[in-house]
This record gives sequence, structure tokens and C-alpha cells, in this order.
Amino acid sequence: MVHTAVDLVTDLVMSRDEYRSWAMAQPTGRYERVDGRVEAMAPERASHAKRKAMVWLTLRQAVAAAGLSCEVYPDGMTIEVDDNDYEPDAVVRCGESLPDDAITIPDPLIIVEVLSPGKRRVDLTVKLAAYFQIPTVRHYLVFWATERRVIHHMRGEDGSDIHTRILISGPIVLDPPGVTITVEEVYLGQPT
Repeated sequence: MVHTAVDLVTDLVMSRDEYRSWAMAQPTGRYERVDGRVEAMAPERASHAKRKAMVWLTLRQAVAAAGLSCEVYPDGMTIEVDDNDYEPDAVVRCGESLPDDAITIPDPLIIVEVLSPGKRRVDLTVKLAAYFQIPTVRHYLVFWATERRVIHHMRGEDGSDIHTRILISGPIVLDPPGVTITVEEVYLGQPT
């Protein structure tokens, strides 16, 4: 049996500290730790990279225009939940800036994933449940890479209920922190 690099990586079970040291020593590749097991992330397609860049840019412009003391991070920062270390495609966090050497975001407000073929089920189910375990998370946005479709999960005002909207156009109201982006901004030039 021939093992690929991905097969060998997914056989690794590590603690969070072991994973962090291991991941920082890797010369290339992107990884997440799911239930303690290291999972390689597939190389990105152009549509995925473009969509996550547009989401990040749109959120960054909205936060700046509103004059909020929030930061919008692109992929690469880690969200720790239970025995998982996820790397979402964009994260909004408000408050004092994180230290420059931070690699995790302990208190995200908005988490964004752009669907990829291999992770679709995980992004739509497992990560949904995991991200809302974090008390500060108010919005979880899931964008399709190749078609104009967004799922907006938001925590209700009392903090206990999760409400879901599916959008193909129009505004996405993100309150808190008090910004609105549109589906059209993220899918600039792509027909419905």
C-alpha cells in the first residue's frame, strides 16, 4: 500500500503543545488538529483563495469604515476548541490588540469559513457546533467558493439560540460589532 503525505500526517495524534511545536517546524503545508489528530489541509484552488481574500477585504473595509477597535485576521490564526485547533479563513476580534507573537485568537467575534470540497461536511456541522462553544462567537459565516451562497449563523441576543439565514444577495448584518457587508461585495463580478 502506498501512503501519501496526507495519510502519514493523519496518523499523528498529538497534544496541543506537541502539535504547535510540530506545525511550526514544518517547511510547507497547512494543518489543523481535529480531535487530537493532525489533518493536512489540501492545496487551495484559485476560487477558494479568491473568495477568502474578498471576505477578509470586505470585513476589513467595513470595520475600518465603522471606526471600530476590531481586527480582521486572514487565515493562519488558530481557534482552539476542546481538542481541536482550527484555522478559519477569516476572523474578526474586537478589543485590545493581541500581542504580535500571538498564534491563537482566544475571543473571536466573527468566524468565517470558505467551503472546500474535502472539508465541506466538517465546516457545515462539526465546526458549527465547535465554534459556538466559544462564548464570544456571535457570527459564523460559511461562504461557497464557486457559487454565490452564504450561510449566516448568529447567536441570539440572549446568547442561547442560534439563528440561521441562507443568502444569495443582500446585506449581512453583523451586530455586534456593528457592521454590515453584502453578498455582492464578497462575490464582486460573479453572477447569481
